[in-house]
Amino acid sequence: MSDFLIDEELLAAIDMGSNSFHLAIARVDHGEVKKVASMSEKVQLAAGLDENKNLTEAAQQRGLACLARFVGRLGAVQPKRLRIVATNALRQAKNGHEFIQKAAEILPKHIEIIAGREEARLIYLGVSHTMANSGRRLVVDIGGGSTELIIGEEFEPIHTESVQMGCVAFTKAYFPEGEISHKAFEKAMTAARKEISGIVNTYKAAGWDAVVGSSGTIKACRQICIHMGWSNDKEQLTREGLDKLKDKLLKYKHVSEMEFEGLKEDRRAVLPAGIAILYAVFEVLNIKSLVYSDGALREGVMYDLLGRFQHEDIRDRSVHALMGRYNADAKQAERVVQTAQHLFDNVAKDLHLNSDDGDLLRRSAYLHEIGLAISHSGYHRHGAYLLQHSDIAGFSQVDQNYLSHLVAHHRRKLRSDAKHDVMKVGGTKLLQLCLLLRLAILVNHSRSDEMLPAIELKVKNAQQWQLSVVGDAKQWPLLVAELHDEQVQFKNWEIELSIQSEQFVDEYLGKDENG
Repeated sequence: MSDFLIDEELLAAIDMGSNSFHLAIARVDHGEVKKVASMSEKVQLAAGLDENKNLTEAAQQRGLACLARFVGRLGAVQPKRLRIVATNALRQAKNGHEFIQKAAEILPKHIEIIAGREEARLIYLGVSHTMANSGRRLVVDIGGGSTELIIGEEFEPIHTESVQMGCVAFTKAYFPEGEISHKAFEKAMTAARKEISGIVNTYKAAGWDAVVGSSGTIKACRQICIHMGWSNDKEQLTREGLDKLKDKLLKYKHVSEMEFEGLKEDRRAVLPAGIAILYAVFEVLNIKSLVYSDGALREGVMYDLLGRFQHEDIRDRSVHALMGRYNADAKQAERVVQTAQHLFDNVAKDLHLNSDDGDLLRRSAYLHEIGLAISHSGYHRHGAYLLQHSDIAGFSQVDQNYLSHLVAHHRRKLRSDAKHDVMKVGGTKLLQLCLLLRLAILVNHSRSDEMLPAIELKVKNAQQWQLSVVGDAKQWPLLVAELHDEQVQFKNWEIELSIQSEQFVDEYLGKDENG
């Protein structure tokens, strides 16, 4: 099967935002993503977070019902050409795993909870592909639970930030009963100013030529200003228009009283909070006007997916950037990658591993030594921590968790309780990838291209593996000894590893061929 998408094939993205869930289906036309269908529902997942940051059952049911309706539109889209991303509400929810487990029974693909900066990167990607190039841009996207602010040029983001302020979260905090007052509005603006204050100097120093808004809140504010005659001759949202919108809003006492031409009913409840956040952004960053873009997270997700099919995967760029940042030994990493790929090819069919599993193993092989930048002692744990907690472009939180476990278990003892943790995170596949990585690293302990034996791996079944050292094993007595020692670690994870090697080595070790 070709790795490349051909023209007219379908892509789809589901964006599980804190306020709205969106579905977009598109065709690939000469390298461009052309939207052919879309759906959007106000689920307000963030409104369903209780005081303990748990999603209520009602909020979960709203989300699941919406996803079930979306799935009904996905019949013509192959699962591998679909991505489902979740943002701030599920990042915050302590019981988010419960919702994801329920959703897995409905959806044809797993949900990716993405970090704030990854959300910002994807939003910029969506905006930049749906607008003509206008020099350096500042992109503002006000969501239900967070606001993303990005500076970039052409298709490359330069600064990406996600701050904890959104129209649903601020509605709960400052306009909980729909009541509008000068005091509540000022409190909301003050909170927004504080959230933005940490990035002001960096962003102003970088500068921008144009400002783009890409969210439902900004779309609603712009539409109102156009209908009210408060926009400029280019139909941009201006500071003067926003002033008039704010003044008009504060004449009302309750959201039910608001009369704004162009305001959709499902946007009414969160409009005061949205205006407060947008006003603070304009004020703190000294914005005079902005243009609106229909490109947003879901478009960015599809362009990112398209890049993966066309060998322009941001994840690989991120892996090599991490290697550079932490000064990893590129030659040794490449040796381990080659061996890991060989072992993977030996057993992928029998273990039912797919190309995504192979990519995960390859990336972990490149990154397994990044923890050495912190300390040699326990460097596998340092590397695992970096992978778990860094912002890594292109990777979901689940992806990073997988990488973290692979790196954490590539050396030292394998404890039985660690097996439980790995199985809980990624099941049997992740456990098998951990063991493949260990073998690949062990085979390359000499850190020399000239000292590598030929090896072959077979699996009799999921619990019985056989590694053969092909050729004259007299050249590698230490390696074979280490492989026999590794049998003990495999057994801790309930895998029987047999070592096939030249007889003399087995006699040297005082063991039979099964260790």
